Amino acid sequence: MNFVFISPHFPSNYERFCTALREHGVTVLGIADVPYEQLSPALRSALTDYYRVDSLEDYESVFRAVAYFIHHHGRIDWLESNNEYWLEQDARLREAFHITSGFMPEDMPRVKQKSLMKACYQQAGVPTARLHHVTTLDAARAFISQVGYPVVVKPDNGVGACATYKLEDDGALCRFFADLPSVPYVMEEYVNGAICSYDAILDSHGEPLFESGDYVPYSIMDAVNTGDHQHFTILPRLPDDLRDAGRRCVKAFGARSRFVHFEFFRLWNDHPYLGRAGTIVGLEVNMRPCGGFTPDMYNYALSTDVYRIYADMICYDENRQPDWPEKYFCAFVGRQEGKPYLLSQDALRQRYAGDLMQCETLPDVLAAGMGKYVFIARFKDEERMNAFFRDALELAHE
Repeated sequence: MNFVFISPHFPSNYERFCTALREHGVTVLGIADVPYEQLSPALRSALTDYYRVDSLEDYESVFRAVAYFIHHHGRIDWLESNNEYWLEQDARLREAFHITSGFMPEDMPRVKQKSLMKACYQQAGVPTARLHHVTTLDAARAFISQVGYPVVVKPDNGVGACATYKLEDDGALCRFFADLPSVPYVMEEYVNGAICSYDAILDSHGEPLFESGDYVPYSIMDAVNTGDHQHFTILPRLPDDLRDAGRRCVKAFGARSRFVHFEFFRLWNDHPYLGRAGTIVGLEVNMRPCGGFTPDMYNYALSTDVYRIYADMICYDENRQPDWPEKYFCAFVGRQEGKPYLLSQDALRQRYAGDLMQCETLPDVLAAGMGKYVFIARFKDEERMNAFFRDALELAHE
């Protein structure tokens, strides 16, 4: 079996997908924009062949790379990046080379455009915030007269909380229109709730081989826009209502044979349009794993190996990994540089030395969205996890 992996080196943990595939006997063919010598030894060992392009943005160069692999290795069975940024190019390449194992270009609008996701959520029976396509200031004011402030504006086709803003009043609305972005934007009513996710590896029938989820008790959008620190949890057990909503959305969006990350709100308060407090409300779907270190956090929380489960799905259309009984809360903290944290990095490491699974210092390009100093820990006890969050994020009094 020939598997073309686009950008196998970034993010760095994605090389573990390649390693697991190679261990399953798959011929893994990598395309990226860095010299072969800069790939890690583990990734070089996992790749049967590698093609460097000057830029992954250059479709023609990536097209030639796939054609080269076909000439030297035969028909391509799978082509994936597992990266939101490259999903549309992945689909275009599949169509060009008749690779039928994933989404095609005609599938992209409903899984990439936030406005078109609404119909699939409706089909799944999951409520979503009311939406307005940004056109004119008067039209926006008419929409706001129905839903009230604050509202959220974001690219119709965008990644995560990037270029997403909360507008609190008419002054903020006017400033947004004074510098209106050139790409299509949508406006939604603000949803007051925690962010939670349904994450799964799906077989060829859209049935889950692996399920998990995260819980974020604050606004990621606000944290990214203000440069604040980040924290979230991988749950040891997925709540039943979240599992049910996630599975219904999988069917409505037609997802299969892939890793998915579906985001939802859980309402903190009753909402006249969306439902009572605790209701699951659709936010957006991502047809790839949750970003950053989250795949590793699944492993820490659930005593599993999602990279090998993914390879099982590719090779056998089933999960052949053992289900170990040990389950944990897995906590992520991303501290920002320059904040006066009460505990130093060393003091935090010493206090939770027996719980910490990873400590990382991120490059500036990633620090804005994830924090400069990352701590990942796992806990059997939710109370100790909450103490870790308090100790990691408490600021010294100035």
